[in-house]
Amino acid sequence: MSSTRSAADDWRETIDETDAAIVDGYQSGFPIAERPFRVVGDALGIDEDEALDRVRRLREDGIFRRFGAVLNPPVIGSSTLAAVKAPEDRFDEIAEVINGYRQVNHNYARDHEWNMWFVVTAGSQETRDRILEEIEERTGCTVLVLPMLTDYYIDLEFPVVNADSFARESLEDGTDASATRISEDAAGGLSPLDAALLLAIQDGFPLSRTPYDDIAAELATDLECEVCVEEVLEGVSRLQDEGCIKRVGCIVNHVVTGFDANCMVVWDVPDDRLDEWGERAGSLPYVTLCYHRPRRPDLEWPYNLFTMIHGRDQSAVDAKIDELTEEYLPVTHERLYSTETLKQTGAQYEALVS
Repeated sequence: MSSTRSAADDWRETIDETDAAIVDGYQSGFPIAERPFRVVGDALGIDEDEALDRVRRLREDGIFRRFGAVLNPPVIGSSTLAAVKAPEDRFDEIAEVINGYRQVNHNYARDHEWNMWFVVTAGSQETRDRILEEIEERTGCTVLVLPMLTDYYIDLEFPVVNADSFARESLEDGTDASATRISEDAAGGLSPLDAALLLAIQDGFPLSRTPYDDIAAELATDLECEVCVEEVLEGVSRLQDEGCIKRVGCIVNHVVTGFDANCMVVWDVPDDRLDEWGERAGSLPYVTLCYHRPRRPDLEWPYNLFTMIHGRDQSAVDAKIDELTEEYLPVTHERLYSTETLKQTGAQYEALVS
């Protein structure tokens, strides 16, 4: 199979029922066990090597971006969404400057006056803010800084082996969208082992029969001490319980699987209704992200609630945004469709060790 695939290709024709069970069934909940592919194989009625080979092939074909842990940037590091107004004749130059920072893990072009949106995650708020200042100085562009203040719902885990026109269309139940306040400070109190473990797994787990053993061997080299697999298994479980790890599984490439009509919608919600309306919107099955960020009236940015809807069909996404406007968020809003992925990697946490 080709190692690259466009979203226009019918990728579903290249997978069978077992592949589909892996793609939709193991975006989270992948066993935290010494031989995880043996556990998965037993559940699917195949042997360990076939389970591993299937995940490896789905990764090589681009259907999975990676295999491993999804870390939680606002909990581990100091993270913020930011945007600039990049002049068309300098767009590529400015993108190159921004993407050159290892702490920038996502960068998207969007159809808006603020046309370049990126995420900076650093080991401290001081480092984060220094990077933002450097970006302003090096590009000559004012940076719109919008740290997350409240999380209502954030989860990009949803079925993709279907013909749904928007994410979570086939799911009937709502979701827990309780307001969770987010600190701009990085996580404190990480043990040397936990910090080293996060660094070791930030780009994914090894695709082998014994990924946790392989991680233990890497940590033993980095820390210059003996690390056993039980310590790694306990550490991953503990970091997941503490919220530093959101889930362990196969991370789907939503663009490759056809969900490329993705719209960020920003809303001007009355401050006294923010939690009520944020929780209400975040509980809707078709809303994949919902969070509160600050207004920036000094930069003529009046919006304080952000939602995302992922879809295969822009008309279906627009219809859902219309529904949001009419039934749940009857306020001024703007639709910022992503037009190009400029950078997409896992957040980097190298500063946590120091």
